[in-house]
Amino acid sequence: MGAFAVAGSVFAQDAGDAQANPDSAKKLETITVTGSRIRSVDVETAQPVITLSQADIQKTGLTNVGDILQNLTITGQPTFSKAAVLTSNTEEGGQYVNLYNLGENRTLVLVNGKRWMTSLNGYTDVSTIPATLIDRIEILKDGASSIYGSDAVAGVVNIILKDRVNGASVSGSVGQNQGGDGRQQAYSFTVGSTTDKSSLVFAATYNKTDPVWAKSRDFTRYTYGDFDQSAGYSGTGPWGRFTYNGDKYVLNHTGDPNHIGTGADSRDINNYHVGVEDNDYFNATNQMMEQLPTELKSIFTEGSYNLTDKVTFKATGMYAERNSSTQVAGYPLTSTSQPDFPVYVSGQSYYNPVPGTDLSFARRITELPRVTSESAKSLHFDAGFEGNFDFLDHPWNWDAGFAYNKYDVDISGTGNINLLNLKQALGPSFLNSQGVVQCGTAANPIALSQCVPFNILGGPSASTRDALNYIMAREQSTAQSITKDFTANITGGLFELPGGTFSFAAGIEHRDNSGYDTPDELASAGYTTDLAAGPTTGSYTTNEAYIELNAPLLKDLPGAKSLALDVASRYSHYSNFGSTTNNKYSFTWSPFDDLLVRGTFAKGFRAPTLGDLFGGGSQTFDQYTDPCDAQYGSLSNATVAANCKAAGLSPNFRQTDTAGNPVKGQNQQSTTPFVTGAGNAYLQPEHSTTRTLGLVYSPHYVDGLDMTLDYYDIKITNEIQAIDANYVLDQCYQYSVQEFCSAFQRDANGQVVNLHRGNANLGWIETTGYNLGVNYRLPAFSFGKFVFNMNVNYLDDWKQASTNDAPTINYAGQYGYQHWRANLGLDWTQGNWGATWGIRYFGSYLDQCWDATTHCNMPNYTSVNWGYGTGANRMGAVVFNDAQVRYQLPWKGQVAVGMRNMFDKHPPNSINAYVLGYNSSGSVDPTMDLGRYFYVQYNQQF
Repeated sequence: MGAFAVAGSVFAQDAGDAQANPDSAKKLETITVTGSRIRSVDVETAQPVITLSQADIQKTGLTNVGDILQNLTITGQPTFSKAAVLTSNTEEGGQYVNLYNLGENRTLVLVNGKRWMTSLNGYTDVSTIPATLIDRIEILKDGASSIYGSDAVAGVVNIILKDRVNGASVSGSVGQNQGGDGRQQAYSFTVGSTTDKSSLVFAATYNKTDPVWAKSRDFTRYTYGDFDQSAGYSGTGPWGRFTYNGDKYVLNHTGDPNHIGTGADSRDINNYHVGVEDNDYFNATNQMMEQLPTELKSIFTEGSYNLTDKVTFKATGMYAERNSSTQVAGYPLTSTSQPDFPVYVSGQSYYNPVPGTDLSFARRITELPRVTSESAKSLHFDAGFEGNFDFLDHPWNWDAGFAYNKYDVDISGTGNINLLNLKQALGPSFLNSQGVVQCGTAANPIALSQCVPFNILGGPSASTRDALNYIMAREQSTAQSITKDFTANITGGLFELPGGTFSFAAGIEHRDNSGYDTPDELASAGYTTDLAAGPTTGSYTTNEAYIELNAPLLKDLPGAKSLALDVASRYSHYSNFGSTTNNKYSFTWSPFDDLLVRGTFAKGFRAPTLGDLFGGGSQTFDQYTDPCDAQYGSLSNATVAANCKAAGLSPNFRQTDTAGNPVKGQNQQSTTPFVTGAGNAYLQPEHSTTRTLGLVYSPHYVDGLDMTLDYYDIKITNEIQAIDANYVLDQCYQYSVQEFCSAFQRDANGQVVNLHRGNANLGWIETTGYNLGVNYRLPAFSFGKFVFNMNVNYLDDWKQASTNDAPTINYAGQYGYQHWRANLGLDWTQGNWGATWGIRYFGSYLDQCWDATTHCNMPNYTSVNWGYGTGANRMGAVVFNDAQVRYQLPWKGQVAVGMRNMFDKHPPNSINAYVLGYNSSGSVDPTMDLGRYFYVQYNQQF
């Protein structure tokens, strides 16, 4: 079937190296392709597989595996991207693969065919795998639970590292944005030796990415970009505010939302104005990163030794340490930041403008931006034996081994407030005989070494470094997950059929998973302004067995140049929920030489993770839009209006911000903490059904042309959901789902409080679409050789229902779920020269309207599948152009220079980019370029 092989490309064409290396089609070495355990000389299988080679990776100019995989047209919005500066969990700083928008923990990541390490929540951080060590990446575009077990629902990413090197090589890459930020560096050293008896490879790598600040670009310096700059301003600004006799007093100052300024004397009540004015708000993005910095150091070694002609010992070891940090704005502190531990300005405080009266206050502590630093240490080791023998006149292969993965995360944080110390600092204080303000009273003073008074109402210009150091919390938390994996596999031929050898593969696996997450003790107790979280600890074991059969039924017959069936089944027993069996059926049929038809039907599953089962839960300040809000809610929907009225809210009800004023835009932060992520020990696994049908066409009359077209349909039931606040409210008010209406309350003013959102088996997801791939190696010209490639994904549907009885919402065509996404490329080589031109296309989509008249070019749009009321704003397609030129030097070196986003295209501001979260600071798509990027690469072989 070498005629059907499609060369891997920088834009992710289907698998097969026969076109890239014509001699490879003539070799009869057996190989194992991701998605099957049966070794074969055939590079085309029933499963659609994408292959990226090391050369393809270098042509992108990217140095991070997460960025490389994000280029795939089937990759959806990342939950935790490099822009996820608001992430407050152990996934912070990592990069993860989200195939088909089905969630990163529904994509199984393998390295050299073995499971890689995951966090407690089932996320595999691919940024810990250095790109320079990769030989190739294979991406299976359909489910494979029957072969690999849990998590292989959306697909499988198999990262295959270099295992045979003779000599040494060094490489380096440096690049940065045109604006001078986001600098990326990547350096590697590899050395190895290969003989007939053994091989040994050692490599060391270093990668570093500098931050990008939100304030550095006009389209990122405001939460909602050019929609409405003030809408994203925080109602809690840097200047002290207190409530007295029902009025809000705000300190007079010279600043505005984008400039701090200077405050008046806070001890004099005449220096305050009543009511929160526009200049009292604060643009928090001024202190926030748009993209976070990371640093990766790794060492890797792999060796093999032929004990006999038939038996080989192999071992791999890798250690990687990723350090990252994020900065967000100083905390918007209020007296009830932690409702169970309120803090007030004492009536006996020296700085109290109303002596004798305890005051409720609000003030953002801009002097202490919140900085979180994370160190993630990954340790992998595997060792085992593999061999071959002949049985029943057929070759057989076997392997048995052990793999160990350990993922340690240490998180430290500064900038949150120690409420125990704050209570002391805002307590009684006096001016001592040395003219220094001191805690306590003149009759009962507290030593300056034990307490420092804080003038919280005076704002930044009144703060002292000693006071800030005293009230600031210094937090530390740790997390760990460990996986121990024992495997044994065997594959070989049994007998001959008309179409070839009937082959099988079988294997067993035992896996132990354990882990813990220990949050900072003071924060966990609710004595800091950080999100209070409970500890997580748990473990489970898995025993599995599988079998796969491949039957080539027909060959070289009219209408059937070939016909083969493949059946696989895997039995899995989990110590926490029981057993599951998942089957897969697939076929390949070639009616004539030029055409291959392939298809699969597969059952799959995803077991609940340690975090799903045993998570301690955490406070969160969700961004949400109250459906009952008269301006930004969904009252145009009759069901919503009726449900809001039944809840006792007036038609003029307004959601309020932290200043108590009506919100100025959608998706504003909650003014009290909600609770999320509590584990559920009774969770059952998700189940999936995958259907694919595809064509591979290589017309003999156009030499060098290969085309693929694949249809996919993936449905997940019994979905494990960690739902957000908007989802809870929408399901209650738009769809009248009572279990969500019971998940929150409203206070005396009608504001949403005490909203709980956790994990549950609820509802289903289904996505359908088409993948088109074209690869055309043109005839050689006197001026060079050209290869054209194209990969297109059309998303037909992406449907979801919160419960089996709830209405279905179809997100296809909305932000993050564009119908069309495409990559096109043209590669040229001539002698020592080479060049690549690439186009990345992100299709148009529907966004929310800002309001009925602003940023709303489809004001009358309505649909049963549209989850945001009446009206939509159609956003146009975005196109990025990339180029690279490279030259092979006479001394075994290669230099390349390139640009990504050549025409400096800016991503559009999208309301849903912020509404849907993704933990970024603003309203631009975190997967799109922030501007033109230049880079240079150098590789040297020795």
